[in-house]
Amino acid sequence: MNYQALIAARHSVRKFEDTPVRREVLDTLVEDASLAPSAKNTKSTGFMIIQDASLLEAISHMRDFGSAFVAGAKAAIVVLGDPGKTDAWVENASISATYLMLSATDRGLGSCWVQVRERYQDKNAPEKGTAEDYLRELLGIRDDLKVLCVIALGYPQK
Repeated sequence: MNYQALIAARHSVRKFEDTPVRREVLDTLVEDASLAPSAKNTKSTGFMIIQDASLLEAISHMRDFGSAFVAGAKAAIVVLGDPGKTDAWVENASISATYLMLSATDRGLGSCWVQVRERYQDKNAPEKGTAEDYLRELLGIRDDLKVLCVIALGYPQK
């Protein structure tokens, strides 16, 4: 697919077919996302690939609104940033996440970004904590890393 067709084809997908995404394809998406530019080449972005259906279901509860569809995804990739490497970790991780979604589109996958950074698990009950805190505990994410977003993935439902 040429570049113009690729960027025209990319759109948010929240309904997925019941077809698994092979691990090799997910690894390729992460490899492509790792090629994204970063401030001063700090490469401050990391990724966690999730394929387990029970974890995808649990991730879908990280926010009170806007994350429920993750339960129907066949995979998700958590996009992480390392603020110890650069204060531009948000920008670096955002560019990497965009590369990841474009790579997914090029491989016939649908994707949708779910914002995690600075979002509460329940905006009406902030005392429940943040979506990031929820994911940190659920997935065992190291304290020195920040969670930018979760990219839900799968073959788009027709």
